[in-house]
Amino acid sequence: MATIGFIGTGIMGKPMAHHLQQAGHTLYLSEHHSAAPADLLEAGAIALASPREVAQAAEFIIVMVPDTPQVEDVLFRENGVAQGLAAGKVVIDMSSISPTATKQFAEKINATGAAYLDAPVSGGEVGAKAATLSIMVGGSEESFALALPLFQAMGKNITHVGANGDGQTAKVANQIIVALNIQAVAEALLFAAKNGADPAKVRAALMGGFAGSKILEVHGERMINGTFAPGFRISLHQKDLNLALAGARELGLNLPNTANAQQVFSTCVALGGSHWDHSALVKGLEHMANFTIRGE
Repeated sequence: MATIGFIGTGIMGKPMAHHLQQAGHTLYLSEHHSAAPADLLEAGAIALASPREVAQAAEFIIVMVPDTPQVEDVLFRENGVAQGLAAGKVVIDMSSISPTATKQFAEKINATGAAYLDAPVSGGEVGAKAATLSIMVGGSEESFALALPLFQAMGKNITHVGANGDGQTAKVANQIIVALNIQAVAEALLFAAKNGADPAKVRAALMGGFAGSKILEVHGERMINGTFAPGFRISLHQKDLNLALAGARELGLNLPNTANAQQVFSTCVALGGSHWDHSALVKGLEHMANFTIRGE
């Protein structure tokens, strides 16, 4: 069994850390920002004062925080992870952040003698709780092999994509596809409802054909029922699409549909919906149409 430092025990990180505990691993948690969750401590996790102390104590250090600046802070702050590293340790960033920044962070961590894996996840809170996350990993084959048992405790679809940064690139690509599929489902249901058809029955009919998808199944139902409590917040999806659009500018690419989906998310934010589930993108379209598929 491994010793694991886990930094970032929020909506996603806490159940991920719990699964590692259930697999028999020893957890070290940093209290540099807030108190460690009581239930993880009761199950045997050990609280330490700083990311540096966590890195000194653990073989693997997992980071699961919201965005690029938070990852940089945890890694390179005074008493940060980098100050507690040594040869043989593996830093695993499971946050969803900039691929460009990831390559820079990896270079600095690798220079300490430790290894770096970027391993963002897809599957949301539901996948984190069920240990069914998809995990996209960038880094060396050797480090991936060492970390694989940890990934298997947290997820099901685990892919070594390539070098450092490639895991984050795969996650950004994932978020483009998810956003555009949400928008496609929302536009289709809005069209059907405005045309007088029952959107629930249209959804049921489409589920059996080529248009069937997980987004239509899960988020289509959310749109019809108006259940927008967050599994994955609009603000976080906007962050990911910002990474996509910034990366596209660096590469000289045009991603017009990604940009359009971002604008619809921005409409939702203007309506006060930054914390709505990303399936609530339909509310932005409804606002522009002055019509709701729910007949409210």
